[in-house]
Amino acid sequence: MPTIAIYSLKGGVGKTSIAVNLAFTAATCRRRTLLWDLDPQGASSWLLGGDGPSADSADSVFSRDIPADRLIRPTAFADLDLLPADASLRKLDGLFGALGKRKRLLRLLESLEGRYDRILLDCPPGLTETSEQVARAATLIVAPVIPSPLARRAFDEVVDHFARAPGRHAPILPIFSMVDRRRALHLATIAEQPNWPIVPMASAVEQMAARRLPVALFAPGSAPVQAFAALWTGIERRLAETT
Repeated sequence: MPTIAIYSLKGGVGKTSIAVNLAFTAATCRRRTLLWDLDPQGASSWLLGGDGPSADSADSVFSRDIPADRLIRPTAFADLDLLPADASLRKLDGLFGALGKRKRLLRLLESLEGRYDRILLDCPPGLTETSEQVARAATLIVAPVIPSPLARRAFDEVVDHFARAPGRHAPILPIFSMVDRRRALHLATIAEQPNWPIVPMASAVEQMAARRLPVALFAPGSAPVQAFAALWTGIERRLAETT
């Protein structure tokens, strides 16, 4: 049951829009898909209509003996479920530290084995204990990078950090996000890494927040929809190579 983490050291790089659209793309490919929102901002949860009240807080699966599937909600889309986030996840790093269980997230993911074909994690930004748990638990990390020197520096810092960290960490797939080909700096940065997948900056992606829908449902055939489809195909190909 491959787990794909959408993670970045920096915020504001299009992480949530990528997570939601990849999850929807996976579901439309007849993959039983779960999007697990680990970001306390809960943007993925809100976009998929999972921001309503719950009997259990999002951190309860980590802090108490509550099974992860108890918090899972169906979305309006076939084959796509959601494990929503809430403000309780703001304390998740401290909770992981207090638990002293370096593979707590991995064990929770293993408890869902057989229920889903693909799990996607919308991760909070930063190099934290949560990111360490994600790196140990994921099959693949998709890392959005805005094509600029500062964002590239942040990505290189992540790669270096995980290379020096002990134990097994998931491989990282960098992608250029929010690409504006009218900008010379973006074009120059892309030229340095011509093999990285590209997700363009587009008004359709921005409209997700107004429509609360994946882009494919209101802008089919658009450039971002084609980009998400190509990215998912590449992810599936990479997963196949590891099995």
